[in-house]
Parts: sequence; structure tokens; C-alpha cells
Amino acid sequence: MSRHFLRLSDLSVDELNSLIERAIELKRLIQDGSPHQTCANKTLAMIFELSSTRTRVAFEAGMAQLGGQSIFLSPRDTQLGRGEPIKDTARVLAKMVDIVMIRAKDQSTIDEFATYSDIPVINGMSDELHPCQLLADIMTIVEAQGEIEGQKIAFVGDGYNMCQSFIEASGIFGFHLKIATPPDYRPSTKYCAYNNVEFVESPVDAVRNSDVVVTDVWSSMGHEDEADRTKAFDGFQITSKLLDQADQSAILLHCLPAHRGEEVDESVLDDPRSLVWEESGNRLHSQKALIEFLLR
Repeated sequence: MSRHFLRLSDLSVDELNSLIERAIELKRLIQDGSPHQTCANKTLAMIFELSSTRTRVAFEAGMAQLGGQSIFLSPRDTQLGRGEPIKDTARVLAKMVDIVMIRAKDQSTIDEFATYSDIPVINGMSDELHPCQLLADIMTIVEAQGEIEGQKIAFVGDGYNMCQSFIEASGIFGFHLKIATPPDYRPSTKYCAYNNVEFVESPVDAVRNSDVVVTDVWSSMGHEDEADRTKAFDGFQITSKLLDQADQSAILLHCLPAHRGEEVDESVLDDPRSLVWEESGNRLHSQKALIEFLLR
């Protein structure tokens, strides 16, 4: 029976830790120029209902580096865009490719697809979760701080899919998570009762003495036209001064794309404490490790 990666909790903590270790190893192999075509003759289908830069490039380049190939499918390229039932597309693709990645507007679309798929399905982002980004984030934290368990992580911003994935990760990896978000933009109620999570009043309360500071755009995909968001998030911008409240060795993460001048000021992404570019590159290595794991 195929394993899926629809949320972090689909894998055990031991499997996730091994996957992160493999991602770090794959990164080293690339840097050394060592071939590692562990997925030769395998094909990945990538279904995108929403646009992407990092997710698409990381999966497509990663599959090529693993010796396989990938097929990009947008809604206008498939019968899904013309009303074919999700379960029918899932059954058809399972006869033609070896693994599927889906970026969808609704988590339910990905869950239903996986229910009817005989091959592994990966959640490439939904309105609820972004587990592939969390793999890269955890990898970046481990590389910078040596471990993830016990870290003090601050999340400042919109309580949407990135925030909810960090909440899920806190329960799996055992780090303490402080969240500062406007009252009307808190995560879904089902994500508000995790033991390792603390909601605080202000960004300063979240960031103070933290080891990792995380933020995301104020207007995630599908919310770009909500004009009142800028006013609601006033005071939630990550600045160098706010980062000074964190531990001296703290790092800054942002899943990108960033809106400089909104959730981050004009220069903070280029601050020495920012690891957003390394984090972005780690999408390649962590997703390759995930593909290997699921295909094996």
C-alpha cells in the first residue's frame, strides 16, 4: 500500500528525522558533484491549481537529479479543469506515473485524490497546510542550530497554512511555538489546542528570546484582494529592531515570496540573521529526500 504525504503527521517523528538527515546528505552530494540517481525511470506528475515558483522548480529539478522525469499539469491542461471527478483522475494517473504532487486550493481536494490513488501523493500546498515547506524549514533549523527539539520558535503574521503547519510540527518535533497574529486572523480552531503552542498579544512577546523567527505574507493565495488586511496587520512587520529581541544566535525564516515593506521591512531579508535564501534552496534537497522515501 502506498504512503502519502498530505500532512507532517503522515510520517512518524523517526521517519521525518531520517528524511531530514537524508536531505542534508543529498545537499552535500550535489555540492560534491556526486551522482545519486536513485529514482531512475520514475515519473512524477505535478498538478497545480495555484501558481508556484519554489515548489515547481524544486520538484522538477529534484526529480531530474534523481534520474527521473516530471510532467507539469495546470487546470487548463487536464480534464480536472473541465469537471472530471477527482477520483477518476487519481485512478488514471496511477496507471501512468509513479508519484503525484498536488498544489490545490482546498485540502479536501488533495485528501480525496489520495483516497483513490494507488501511488504516493504529496501535498504541494493547500489552504490548510504546507508540509513540504516545513521539511525545508526544519532542515534549515537543524543545519543552523544543530537540532529542532526544544527550540523556541516565534511565528508572527497570518495564522494560515504556514502557521498551521508549524503548529502541527511543534507537536511532532517537540519545540515550543509562540504565535502572534491579529485576533481575526488566528489559525483554525482545531490547531489552537496543541500543548507546545502559546498565543501571545504582540510580536515582541513572541520574538523575545526566541531561537527562530518565522513570518509569512499577510495576504496568502486567494486573499490578495482583502484590502483590510494591511490595516489589521499594522505593527506585525518583522524589522531588524524586532529581531534584536530574539536570542543573539536567532535566525529568520520566510517561505517566500516576500512582500518587502509589508510583513518584512525593506532590508531584513538581507540581514545576516536571515536564512531565507538557504531555506529556499533547501526545498530542493528536502523534496528529493521525500520523493526517495515515498517511492521506496
